[in-house]
Amino acid sequence: MKITEENVVEQLLQKNEKALFYIVDQYGGIIKSIIRKYLGNLEIIQDECFDDVLLLIWNNINYYDKSKNSFKNWIAAITKHKSIDYQRQYNKFLLQQEVEDHMLIDFNHAETKMMETVFSSQTEQLLSSLKKEDQLLFVQHYCEQKSVEELAKAQGVQKSVLYNRLSRGRKKLRTIFKNN
Repeated sequence: MKITEENVVEQLLQKNEKALFYIVDQYGGIIKSIIRKYLGNLEIIQDECFDDVLLLIWNNINYYDKSKNSFKNWIAAITKHKSIDYQRQYNKFLLQQEVEDHMLIDFNHAETKMMETVFSSQTEQLLSSLKKEDQLLFVQHYCEQKSVEELAKAQGVQKSVLYNRLSRGRKKLRTIFKNN
């Protein structure tokens, strides 16, 4: 049987699949343009929404009332509402992703802070075996990453003096570290 504008609703009620092909041919452009209006350039979601609109038409054809609306307007209304549903779902998904990303960043930040605290206390314990001036030198050179030239200039001493103090300090720390 040939599907026409006059018998498409009747054929859908009888669950004739050819009626769906007729809808895609006749109303596919309208359906796609409405979906595109609400879903923009999200092509994967647009295709899924298009399929769901066809499924809604198929499953809910018995709710169509030609005295209230034309078939074209009924399809357009279904498409509009389904597109809005997809838009809400996508926005909810994006919000959820943003929250998860934020939680991951917070977790990583907390983990980093914890490691810094552990590292800091261990470093302090190791450096406590050095003289105060050597402790300061080690912190400035290795933690604050100041150059030996910069430190020598600030303290008014030769670079070789600071290199010797750093070398002796490292040797002392190695022995302490090996004994623990």
